[in-house]
Amino acid sequence: MSLALDIQHQQGAFNLSAKLEAGPGVLALFGASGSGKTTLANIIAGLVRPLRARIVLDGAVLADTASGVQVPAHRRQIGYVFQDGRLFPHLNVKQNLYYGRWFARNRASGEDRLEDIVSLLALGSLLQRAPKYLSGGEKQRVAIGRALLTNPKLLILDEPLASLDQPRKDEILPFLERLRDGARVPMVYVSHSVPEVARLATTVAVLDRGQLVAFGPVSEVLQLAHRLPVEERGEASSVIEVQATGTTPPPGVSLLRSAGNLWQVPRLDLPPGTRLRLRVRARDVMIALNPPTDISALNILPGHILELREGSAGVSDVLLDCAGDRLVARLTTVSATRLKLIPGLRVHAIVKAVAFDRNA
Repeated sequence: MSLALDIQHQQGAFNLSAKLEAGPGVLALFGASGSGKTTLANIIAGLVRPLRARIVLDGAVLADTASGVQVPAHRRQIGYVFQDGRLFPHLNVKQNLYYGRWFARNRASGEDRLEDIVSLLALGSLLQRAPKYLSGGEKQRVAIGRALLTNPKLLILDEPLASLDQPRKDEILPFLERLRDGARVPMVYVSHSVPEVARLATTVAVLDRGQLVAFGPVSEVLQLAHRLPVEERGEASSVIEVQATGTTPPPGVSLLRSAGNLWQVPRLDLPPGTRLRLRVRARDVMIALNPPTDISALNILPGHILELREGSAGVSDVLLDCAGDRLVARLTTVSATRLKLIPGLRVHAIVKAVAFDRNA
């Protein structure tokens, strides 16, 4: 997928401005409530007509106000999943899915895909149920399936987990990962949740009061605490791509291999070779000048300091390179001064195994 946006829009006193080019994978539109995420998603989908825009999806121009091009929403081949699923209450699950197929450009292809999508989203046991007998997570899986059966070139998900409790979120997230990794469905994912963005996104666009304030790979953007929404700045994180090893681990832990390190985390039932992401929160990383001994932490990673970023309220973020794994540590400025931290200094990053939580 390639998605190029150059958008200016005004609603009353609210001004939206965004210019970016995203490649394959999942583009997360991230920001606080009222930052313009949903408005931008609706402009991409053709549900809102912008003041000025140029939108190009895989080389096809969907909107170009300068030349008068405005492809209607129903011809953009974009699937849309809303917060509440919006299933038809008088139709059962199978009929709701067929409604999506009805909108497919190639209905025969949609028929062929039905079985695959039912399997992908584990909907087989739900096909005859009415929506009122589904859990929130099940409703969202059906809504995703219905959107996929339209054979979309792009799938937009507008905070699809916002109305769900944590167990239901845990139910949906693996399916979204399957869409990203297995089905390779391009997605625009709207969210204000750092854990969701860290787990799913390829690239992240951060919006603040209608303005695009940061854009780039998820592993870089989530380290920029000053660019995150105010209420999320304590969640500045590093995202590490890892793979489950076949090595026999110590009791109660799993061993995960990243580009340069072997990580120990609480026990995960994963077959060797399984790929996943670790989110390492800046507040969970300590720094030592010398290799610590007689310490309970299981992850002690040698590295060097790349950059120090002074924040507010006496806090500093320290960017580290640990054998290719980029980490950010949040320290008090007092600690950073006492340790005489400077770029290039060799240090050790310390992360407790229990700091890792797939949902945190």
